[in-house]
Amino acid sequence: MDNQDINQIKNALKNGKWKKLFILAFVFILLIAFKPWVQVGAGERGIVQNFGAVQDVVLGEGIHFKIPIMQTVILMDVKIQKTMTDAASSSSDLQDVDLSVALNYHIIPDKANLVYQTIGVEFKKRIIDPAIQEVMKAVSARYTAEELITKRPAVSTEMQEALTSRLLASNISVDAFSIISFSFSQTFTDAIEAKQTAEQNALKAKRDLDRIKVEAEQTIAAATAEAEALRLQKMNISPDLIELRKIEANLKAIEKWNGVLPQVTGAGAIPFIGVSDVVKKQKRA
Repeated sequence: MDNQDINQIKNALKNGKWKKLFILAFVFILLIAFKPWVQVGAGERGIVQNFGAVQDVVLGEGIHFKIPIMQTVILMDVKIQKTMTDAASSSSDLQDVDLSVALNYHIIPDKANLVYQTIGVEFKKRIIDPAIQEVMKAVSARYTAEELITKRPAVSTEMQEALTSRLLASNISVDAFSIISFSFSQTFTDAIEAKQTAEQNALKAKRDLDRIKVEAEQTIAAATAEAEALRLQKMNISPDLIELRKIEANLKAIEKWNGVLPQVTGAGAIPFIGVSDVVKKQKRA
């Protein structure tokens, strides 16, 4: 490097061009090192701390600036989360019950700073799981083992209401609660199955008895109707009716007659009397 190049560098430094570049580079390095901003993602909230002290402000989603060294931001998830818990308890009739439940919950976004300040990030382990265990045992103890099965919706609703009230005090909201399964001892399960079988058999026997009664009533009704019809027919029989039936029988016989008179007449119970006259009257008609 000759004297001319050295002189050019000296002149550039004197003009302040390199000084500006150096300052800009230094500021950029400081920004990278101290990072005076924070990005809060979707479904998160930022907990602001000034030298470790939790502040009242809760940062929403997006980019926020913070004071380096003085402020730190803790991110907390406020999306709906799911937990499944198993618990062993007893019913009111002292039957052993194993329950499995599922709970959907989330931290109340505006209260995320209080949750972090009073509970911390392990709120599930410290608050939610013990609350589920206690509520499941307390509610199941108010029902018999059979009622836990037959009144399952009511049991689930009562557990959810109890959990909602209990967790809301810790700024945690319950979104959904469901009972996945009940498990009982094998002896009790066999007794329930035997009872259901007996009830089904009794119901079938009752249906069969009702059917037999209906069929008997139908038979009696049909017999009564037939007897009444016969009675009415007997009441309507008169000498004129008998004579009419005789004439109708004679007419039917005449319709079948081939024109040849019998050799013997009047030997039957109803002799043909005046047959020729009747035939003549029909021909005239």
